[in-house]
Amino acid sequence: MVKLNDYLYSGDTVLRILYKYTKDLRESAKENQNPIDLIHCNFLIQITELLEHNEFLTSQSQRIRDFYKYMAGKYPYLAFTFKGRIKSLIRAEAKFNGYIVEYISDYYQAYARYPSVAELKTRLNCFRDLIAYRIVISMPKCHLKDGEDREQAELRCLYEIANVLPEFLEERGFSAELSGTQEKVSPLLKEAVQPYYRDYIEGKRSNGYRSLHITFYDNSARCFLELQLRTKQMDDYAEIGPANHMGYEKHQENERSRIDTVPKGECRYFDEAYERGILLQQLELAKLDVNMFAAIDNSLINDGCGLYRGRQILPYEHLSRFQNDRID
Repeated sequence: MVKLNDYLYSGDTVLRILYKYTKDLRESAKENQNPIDLIHCNFLIQITELLEHNEFLTSQSQRIRDFYKYMAGKYPYLAFTFKGRIKSLIRAEAKFNGYIVEYISDYYQAYARYPSVAELKTRLNCFRDLIAYRIVISMPKCHLKDGEDREQAELRCLYEIANVLPEFLEERGFSAELSGTQEKVSPLLKEAVQPYYRDYIEGKRSNGYRSLHITFYDNSARCFLELQLRTKQMDDYAEIGPANHMGYEKHQENERSRIDTVPKGECRYFDEAYERGILLQQLELAKLDVNMFAAIDNSLINDGCGLYRGRQILPYEHLSRFQNDRID
């Protein structure tokens, strides 16, 4: 079985790894008549093209920067950051294989049979977050009115921003995508924009993760992107707090339990995706030899190539204007 892990110890660049992995995986797919590995190759080609032909990111990030400028004028008292990234190779590979494992396992539990190749292909045609931007806001204490709750003030601003974002970006060549979910949404979201958002604030996940997610199609660049909106407290919880650790542990627990759901040897697509996913979880990053990547352990990482943490696109920071403690 061809797997990404085998290409991470030769000192190659990320692009060179992608070329080799895609080529070998395609040859193996043809030899073994594996249509899912061919879909896997096409997924890897998407990542390669984002890294090779990224001139469009200049135009894309500039149009999104217009919203940053709008916010700076509309909310001078807020502090906020705009961040953008291309999903890292390791996390993209883990997500692709994770979707296969999850879909086949759930399907088998529901119907006592395996999905057809056509059904599995349809499920794998859903990646919309290879490019993602994040807006993180914070209300400085000096700008709070007497007795005003900071979290409620931030939430009010966050949903105000969410309400104007779709129309603002649509005027600049983006099309908001329907979320396709029936999850609970906050009444602070206007009815007109509710169908586009996945509201993980009102419908908080079991691990405590909270955020607003919306997907756009960039009609100029002809690609999808995801945009997340969070408060600083939500971002801390997701990046360095319990949601990060608990989510990882829960993911591993779920993955281990799924192997007992689907009998080994009955579905090769499940078996191969499961093995690739487990091997990625077991990577010791300090032992990898990838150009422009270094790690002391799985926490202390210097990723200059987007292997593990992703390529940065758009780092913008707005510090709120200084005001006295007394607010007019």
